[in-house]
This record gives sequence, C-alpha cells and structure tokens, in this order.
Amino acid sequence: MPPLVAPPQTTIARPQRHLSYWQRRIVRHLTIAFITLAGTALFWRLFSARRDLISHFSIATAYPALFLTAAAVLLGPWNVLLCRANPVSFDLRRDIGIWAGIMAVLHTAIGLNVHLRGRPWLYFIDQHHRVRHDLFGFGNDTGLIAALLFLLLLAISNDLSLRRLGTRKWKSVQRWTYAAVVLTILHAVAYQHIEKRHVGYETGLWATTALIGIFQITGWWQSKPNNVRFRH
Repeated sequence: MPPLVAPPQTTIARPQRHLSYWQRRIVRHLTIAFITLAGTALFWRLFSARRDLISHFSIATAYPALFLTAAAVLLGPWNVLLCRANPVSFDLRRDIGIWAGIMAVLHTAIGLNVHLRGRPWLYFIDQHHRVRHDLFGFGNDTGLIAALLFLLLLAISNDLSLRRLGTRKWKSVQRWTYAAVVLTILHAVAYQHIEKRHVGYETGLWATTALIGIFQITGWWQSKPNNVRFRH
C-alpha cells in the first residue's frame, strides 16, 4: 500500500486593499497635525520659563509655523533637483502649506494679545496715534501682512479655486507665498532682537533662512531651459 501523501495546500492570495484618495489625504493631514502638535509641545517645553499663558502659546506656535512654511517651499525645488515632476499644485505641498497657514494665523491671533492686552492697535500705532517706525512696529507690520497673505493662500488651497481661476491665474496668486515667506522671516528676525532670544534660536532661524534661499536659487537655476537640456 503506497504511503499516504498529504494533498498540497493551496493559499488564496487576498487582494491588497489600497487607501482611496481622500483616505490618503486624511492620513497625511493627521500625520502633519501630530508632527505640528509635537513641535508645539517641544517649544512649549523649551520656553517653560515663561509664566504667562498667552505669551507661552504665542512662542510655542511661532516656530512650528516657521518650519512648516519652510518645508512647504522646499518641496518644489527638491522635486526639481531630483528631476521629478513638479506640477503647479500637488497634494503634499498643499497639505503642509495648509498647516503652515493655520499655524501662522493662529500665532498672529495669539501674538496680538501678548504685550498690549486688549489694545491690539497699539502694536501698529503709538499712544499718540502715530504709526510706529521702530523695530517693534516693523516686526508687527511684517507679521500682520504675512498672516493676511497666508489667509489668502489658505483660501485658494483647494481644487475648486484651481479650476475656477485657471492654472495661470491661480499660480500668479500662489506666488504670493514667497512674499509671505520673506515677511515671516523679517518678522522673526525683528522679534529675535525685541525679545533678546538665545543665540541657539537665532542660529536655527538663520539656518532655516539659508536652507530656503539655497534650495530656491538652486531649483530656479536647475529649472532653466538650458540647464534642463544639459542634464538630459
């Protein structure tokens, strides 16, 4: 009698489930939100010597807003340097930009209540109703204009605006991002001196600024037609 041989086991491959477009967007937003909250908690801890709750919240939201803004504007040049497609709008840059805008506007709303409680107009004019021309006024003016630009950018950070405005007009509005970035850096530099921050924070600010500048210039140079033909 021949030995009994067990029949070969067959396995049925289960089809892999892929996340839908909106599921991926939700997961990405949750991830960015977690990183943002972690960054806010980190700077809350770093500035734990501050006893005042409002000023504590203001500084804790400032640096995450700056770093998210930097990440958003670095993605385009990064794609160019890696010879990847760099469309007018893509979801990762848009989603990071949305959180950068949220944090920038939140920081501005909180910051207008730090030094002059209940009198936010005194950030821009003095008690004699004259426009401030000092470093304090400069820092506040640049911060407010940057926040207004971020509100504009948040308003167009969706497919509906892209379709209604058209690619060319939408991109012309989106380029105000660069003005918002410059104003944000000027605001940050002013407040580094106003509040006499530690040299480590100044180093972080200037390193971030240098990184943005290097990537933008390099990405612009690499995207020039002559250089594109040379690479290929």
